[in-house]
Amino acid sequence: SQGPGILESKNSLDLLEIMGNFSYDDSNVTFLDYDAAPCHNLYCPLFQRVAPTFLAVTCATAALGTGALLVALAKAPHAWAWPQSRALVAQLAVGMGLFATLLPPVAVGIWQGWRLGTGLCRLTHLLWHWSLFAQGLLVGSGSCSTAWCRWDPRSRRLAVAVWAGALLLATPAALASGTVASPETSCIRRSVDILSPAYLLHLALCLCLFLLLPAVLLVATLAVPQLRAGWEPGVGVSWLFFGLWVPYGVGLAVDFLLHAQLLQPTCSTFEHFDYVLGLSEGLGVLHCCLGPAALLATRLC
Repeated sequence: SQGPGILESKNSLDLLEIMGNFSYDDSNVTFLDYDAAPCHNLYCPLFQRVAPTFLAVTCATAALGTGALLVALAKAPHAWAWPQSRALVAQLAVGMGLFATLLPPVAVGIWQGWRLGTGLCRLTHLLWHWSLFAQGLLVGSGSCSTAWCRWDPRSRRLAVAVWAGALLLATPAALASGTVASPETSCIRRSVDILSPAYLLHLALCLCLFLLLPAVLLVATLAVPQLRAGWEPGVGVSWLFFGLWVPYGVGLAVDFLLHAQLLQPTCSTFEHFDYVLGLSEGLGVLHCCLGPAALLATRLC
């Protein structure tokens, strides 16, 4: 009989942990001291069956939506006004496109195992989080500033700062990721200890992006009359990004508390939390196909 070590075993999976963290028993059974019956975690087999198809469909839909958005930007450059200005929407399209291009290798890695090596595993995580941080910073700056109203030296400098800053913020994700070889080679988000500096920094940055930034923007919008007066449908649509990723931010926070044993794990936690975390990230992944459609809808309206 094993103690309640569900979080010392790295058994929490999500859509970017490609076939990763199969550290619990091959039978997917863990015995907890305080439960007479064994606890069964069957997330991994379901994840392997469902995730590749989900990612493939999402990627195809995102490609169509992003392509249509780029065509609309090129054909009707004057149809975009602040807050969904052309400069801002074009960069959001680039961010969503970059995110979507990473879905095929992730899907193949889940289906057949990761065969691209540790370097490309870390590069995948770097680009994945680079696109997310860039989109978050773009949405945040577009919600409280008119800097994107026109493409001038000021907005160009801001664009360089946003993308360079997002790349810097994504670096801890690459440092904390890696590959494991049990039972097959896998590319996982966390190949280091839960309390390692690289992972703690990565976790803190993710929580700032997914939870703190939208909370601060919401409070600022409600508290500052100028921001509240400038609220338009375009701002609300761009906030779809935060709406889809907030649940995953909450999941990451709970995941850390469980792994650090600051929350007491139970049999139910062991059996169900992986599903919650995976579904919350799956919801976030949908931003790359829902985002272009929502932005196009605001222009048409």
